[in-house]
Amino acid sequence: MFSRAIVSDEHLIQRIQQGDLESFNSLYERYQPRVRNRVRYVVPEADVEDVTQDVFIAALKSLRTFRGESLFSTWLRTLTNYKVAEYYRKRNRKRDPREAPLREAEFLPEESYGPTMEDRIALRKALTALPEKYQEVILMRFAEGMQFDEIAQTTNSNLEAVKSAFRRAIAALRKAMDEQHAPH
Repeated sequence: MFSRAIVSDEHLIQRIQQGDLESFNSLYERYQPRVRNRVRYVVPEADVEDVTQDVFIAALKSLRTFRGESLFSTWLRTLTNYKVAEYYRKRNRKRDPREAPLREAEFLPEESYGPTMEDRIALRKALTALPEKYQEVILMRFAEGMQFDEIAQTTNSNLEAVKSAFRRAIAALRKAMDEQHAPH
């Protein structure tokens, strides 16, 4: 059985910058699940696919100017955060951007109905109420599946600081969730 060697992000980007757009498919396949998961944590379910695609369209357009001063994954995470913020800026013109209304459910497939939909909406609302540094460590850990040492390396922090920030972020998220479910 023969195994394909993994081509580095840097090599794929270099090929894309030289006009080989097929190499973009490899980057897309490598990072699409991670980007989609991150978007899914912070954007209403009905808009996840659109925002995810916006990220990759913007990435394709911007890769010509990518200089490699940071890892591609870091650059893509920043672009994802920018596209999510842009989504909410556009949406804010019509209504509160951080509220995920229960009527979102009408746009979802039938199998999405049930308590998990309400839980996801509540989680999204609680997550977006947290300070940005808490949101980031939670998203890196859960949405992107990064290990604590990877988060430390990505954020130029030490491992204990990341673990401590994660514990504080989870405690703050629990508190926010409890406050949402508390009788008023």
